[in-house]
Amino acid sequence: MIEKSSLTEQISAPQLLSLLEQAILPLYQMSVVKGESSPKLVLAYSGGVDSEVLACGLSALAHKHPHIACLLIHVHHGLSANADIWVQHCITRANHYQLPVQIERVKVEKGPRQSLEAQARDARYQAFDRYLNPGDILLTAHHQDDQLETLLLALKRGQGPKGLAAMGAIQAYKQAWLVRPLLDISRDQIEQFAAQKQLSHIEDESNQDDSFDRNFLRLDIIPRLKQRWPSIATTAGRSAALCAEQQQVIDDEVSHRLPEWLIVPGDTNALMTESTGFKLTGFGQLSAAWQALLFRGYLIYCGVNLPSQAQLQQILSQLLAAKDDANISIQWGDYQVKRFAGIAYVVSHKELDAIDASAVQQQFEQLLKGELQQTVCRVGHKQCQIGLQIATDNTPLLALPNNTVVSIRFGAAGSIKCQPQFATSQRQKARELKKLWQECNIPPWRRPQIPLVFYGDTLVAAVGLWVDKRYLAQTGDQGICIPLLNTR
Repeated sequence: MIEKSSLTEQISAPQLLSLLEQAILPLYQMSVVKGESSPKLVLAYSGGVDSEVLACGLSALAHKHPHIACLLIHVHHGLSANADIWVQHCITRANHYQLPVQIERVKVEKGPRQSLEAQARDARYQAFDRYLNPGDILLTAHHQDDQLETLLLALKRGQGPKGLAAMGAIQAYKQAWLVRPLLDISRDQIEQFAAQKQLSHIEDESNQDDSFDRNFLRLDIIPRLKQRWPSIATTAGRSAALCAEQQQVIDDEVSHRLPEWLIVPGDTNALMTESTGFKLTGFGQLSAAWQALLFRGYLIYCGVNLPSQAQLQQILSQLLAAKDDANISIQWGDYQVKRFAGIAYVVSHKELDAIDASAVQQQFEQLLKGELQQTVCRVGHKQCQIGLQIATDNTPLLALPNNTVVSIRFGAAGSIKCQPQFATSQRQKARELKKLWQECNIPPWRRPQIPLVFYGDTLVAAVGLWVDKRYLAQTGDQGICIPLLNTR
C-alpha cells in the first residue's frame, strides 16, 4: 500500500503500477464474482501527458495481468487542425504499449448558451459509452490539479456540497465503473514521470487559450495560488473528500425519506402520467432545507437535468403557495413542473408534443372499412390496440357508426357531455367532459393527447378510458374494441 505522503515526491513505474492495481483489481474481481462476462479496462486516451502516463501504467498492468482485457479509446473531435496528427500519434503509441486502440470520430456542435468544453466532454463520454458493458471500468487521467480546478469552478458556480465534492476516485458510472487512479498525483509528478520515461505526448494548442475557464485557472490562477500556498492542491482535495462524505450522508437520508413522497406510474393518482409524481400534502410543513433536498432528490430520481438554485426556489414557492386549482407550469431547459390533484409532476417538452389527429383519423377509417385488422393509438404515453370484435356480456364494445360521420379529435370543450359505461347507478345522466376528466384523474396537460371518438357531433368514446353506455354494441353484434387503460 502506498502512503499518500510518499506521492509528494517523484513517482516510479512500480508505484504507478501499484496505484493502478489498488484502484482496479478489487472492482475487477467484484465484477467477476457478480458474473459479468470478461470485464475490460477502457482508457480515455487523449494522447496528452496525463493519459500518456496512465497508458504507460496500463501497459505494465496488462503485461502483469494478461487475463484482463484493455482498450484505449481516442476521440477525434475535429476541433483542431492537428486532430489527424493526434490520431496517428495515439495509434503509434498504442502499438508501442501493445494495447488495442479504437479511434472514435465525433461531431461537436456548440448550441446557444452552451459551453464548447461541455459539448466536447459530452461527445467524448457518449463515445466511451458505446464500448462499456456492465462491470467494465472506464479510466480517466484526472489528477490532483484537475481536482483543484474542478473545486474552484464549483465555487464560481455557487454549488453546494455535491459540487464541492468535485471528482471521486472511484464511482459508479451507469452499469460500469469510472476510476481516476491519478487523483492524488500532481501535475508536476506526472510531467516528471513522463520526462523520466521519455514518453512522447501531444500538446493541444487549445490548452493555451485562457478564454476557457479551466485554462484560465490552470494558466493564471493556480500557479499564483501554489506560489503562495504550495500544498493547496492537496488541501483542496481533502476539502473535496470531506464534502463528498457529507454529501453521501445527505444522499443516504434523502434516499430513505424520498419514497414516502413519490407516486409512481400505475398508482391510482398517477393515471395517464408518464412521470413519477411528487406528493405535496404535508410538504409545506417541512423545513425549507428539506423541501429543497427532497424535491431535488425527486428530480434526480426522474433523471432530469436539475434547475438552478433560484429556479428550484421558484418552483417550490409556486407549488406550495398557489391555490389548488391554479394551473402551474414552471419551465427550465427541456423540462417543466406541473401540478394536479395535490401532486407535482416533472415532464419533458417532448412528452407534451401534439399528436397528429389526421393520422389517427385515417387509421380509424381504414379499420372501419376492413382495410386494417387492428390499429394502435397513442393515449398519453401508453399504447391502445383497437380492433373489431363480437360483443359479449363481459366485453364492452363501441357500436359501429351505421353511416354516421366518424371523427377523431384531440381536445374538446369541457361542456360536451358523455355517459361512460363506468358511471354508477346514481349517475344516470350524461356528465360534462370536464367532470369526467377529473373523475378519471386525467391531468390537464394529458387531456389533449387522448383520442376522442365522435359520431357526428356526439362524443361516444375516449380511447383508453370509456365508451358511452348509450353507444355500446349489443351482445353478439360486431363492435369496436377499445381497451380501457383506466382500471377503476
